[in-house]
Amino acid sequence: MYRIVTVCTGNICRSPMAELMLAHAFAQAGMQQYVAVDSAGTTDWEVGKPIDERAAAKLADLGIASHLHRARRFEAAWYSERDLILALDLDHYRELRRDAPDGEARDRIHLLREFDPATTDADLEDLGIYDPWYGDASDFEATWRMVHGAVEGVVRFVRHELDA
Repeated sequence: MYRIVTVCTGNICRSPMAELMLAHAFAQAGMQQYVAVDSAGTTDWEVGKPIDERAAAKLADLGIASHLHRARRFEAAWYSERDLILALDLDHYRELRRDAPDGEARDRIHLLREFDPATTDADLEDLGIYDPWYGDASDFEATWRMVHGAVEGVVRFVRHELDA
């Protein structure tokens, strides 16, 4: 089983959206029996809470259920238990890399938008997905677009990893 975790701050907006969108894409690609996707936050601020209702509404528009999600914090053991760690913003990326126990773990950490073909020439600084929690429905739409842009690239990457 190839294991992926998506990571944001509180695990109620960006990372659960990415988790569920990726899980949906892997199911659509017939890969759900080979790939598991989950999510977490870098903080414990929202632990136990459901997904933000605005994120849930956007996912529901796409036919993706999110009612089972409960926020949780990233655990140090996941550095070795996950094959791919996808940070949603630059601060998450830097924190995860700083706390990684070794180079092998650091190599598994990427910004989600690194997998978006439209961002190939972008600087690392431009690959983050800002926190929509402070905004309105249009901010969640923007988050969806940025996550969506990377989903196919992640699926392609994982397919290549599994074939190798």
